[in-house]
Amino acid sequence: MPADTTRPAGEAYDAEGGLRKVARVVLLDPGDRILLLHGHEPGDPADDWWFTPGGGLEGAETREEAALRELAEETGITGVELGPVLWRRRCSFPFAGRRWDQDEWYYLARTTQTVTAATGLTELERRSVAGARWWTCQELTRAHETVYPTRLAELLRTLLVEGPPATPVTLDTEIV
Repeated sequence: MPADTTRPAGEAYDAEGGLRKVARVVLLDPGDRILLLHGHEPGDPADDWWFTPGGGLEGAETREEAALRELAEETGITGVELGPVLWRRRCSFPFAGRRWDQDEWYYLARTTQTVTAATGLTELERRSVAGARWWTCQELTRAHETVYPTRLAELLRTLLVEGPPATPVTLDTEIV
């Protein structure tokens, strides 16, 4: 059987082989601001959005290992301890000429380090990540930009008021 050239080599998929396993980090600073990355379609900076740090598992990585690796690569922030899984989400979206079908787990983490440096980006990320920004919950609520997951402002507000959920909340599937 020929290799599937639509998938990045070495990435982990679920048992059915259809959903890319992804770990994301809801990173909060001491002021309860959340760190989001500013991404765009390669070659079209006008087609842009904001999203949490994270990405696909590589090889036999656990989701926790992938979350910490991706956070370090995309932000330069290390030395954080992951908290609980807050949310789980399935999503499907077009990006860089292909469709991405993902099973995403969102981990809570806190840091005092607020300076970011994206030193470990892949070639595709270098073409599609424009930077990072710390957002207050109020700024996120008022934002007119596209943010993923789409209910992030509401989810963050609930997290800050009620604390982490006892078990991960399954978010609605998002198909773009």
